[in-house]
Amino acid sequence: MPVLALFCAVLVVTFEQITQWRYGTSGIVGLLLLAVGVKVKSSFLSSVGGVTLALLVARPMP
Repeated sequence: MPVLALFCAVLVVTFEQITQWRYGTSGIVGLLLLAVGVKVKSSFLSSVGGVTLALLVARPMP
């Protein structure tokens, strides 16, 4: 069980670092809003985070 928890933690940290590297601070804020919204079961926060991430992914990269 501790190995699975460690693996999940490493996976989450890696995903956050890739998001920050690719999408900057806005990506981390969107990911944070989405995660907090799911955790507290707030559809508003989840929606704002999801829309933020969707807009970042959909925009053309320079």
